[in-house]
Amino acid sequence: MNLVSNYSLRDEIKAYWSERAATFDEQPGHEIFSEGERAAWQALFLKHLGRGDGRAALDLACGTAVISHLLDDIGFRVTGIDWAEPMLERARKKAATRKRKIEFVLGDAEVTMEPDNSADVITNRHLVWTLVNPAAAFSEWHRILKPGGKLLVIDGDFVNPGPLSRLISRLSALGQRLGLVKADKRHGPGALAETHRSILSRVYFSDGARADQVVRLLEEAGFTDIRVDYDLKAIHREQRRNFSLLKGLERATQHRYAISAVKKA
Repeated sequence: MNLVSNYSLRDEIKAYWSERAATFDEQPGHEIFSEGERAAWQALFLKHLGRGDGRAALDLACGTAVISHLLDDIGFRVTGIDWAEPMLERARKKAATRKRKIEFVLGDAEVTMEPDNSADVITNRHLVWTLVNPAAAFSEWHRILKPGGKLLVIDGDFVNPGPLSRLISRLSALGQRLGLVKADKRHGPGALAETHRSILSRVYFSDGARADQVVRLLEEAGFTDIRVDYDLKAIHREQRRNFSLLKGLERATQHRYAISAVKKA
């Protein structure tokens, strides 16, 4: 019974992201809208991964390839994997426009079918919170990495806002009702927003993907030298230019992080 339920949920997640593809790049926090933000993201990747120098990077749940391009910019040989073909269509167009040789593959981030010990680096952004079985996914990523290879997870707890974040969110909602604050783009039309809430309530991290929980599962999967980086201020500062003031402040107070981990050599 659990297998049927899990398959159904994974099917829903795939359909949701397929439908989101059409407007995904319109939302700040997904696409990059300034060279300042691009530089801030590149600095984060350089901090944790170093320059690519032709090393093989696997960008899981790549979507429209925002992260894939950042990795390509700093010299990685990038393959992006996503299970939503509409996302990959946009990713391929973006790579063609920028004249980048990034390979895109239709596949499942939890069961990649990639060879053992084949990637120097694995990255993903805002994937972990959607995982049905993160323990199995982390073991899969560990298998794919070469000895000494590095994983970089960028994610957050989008379920449990802190007191300041809750206050800012209430002020933002009030400002929108009074016509004083323009509404920020979120998850598309009402039906998609409801689908997002439904999915979030049923994934493994339905209570929020806290960094310590992710670290524990990475340790169980065999990763070592795990480091949690909460210093994403430069990225948030640049993103605030495209959010309302209150939304930008709310985002900066959320539990967001980058976690790097190593497959022992």
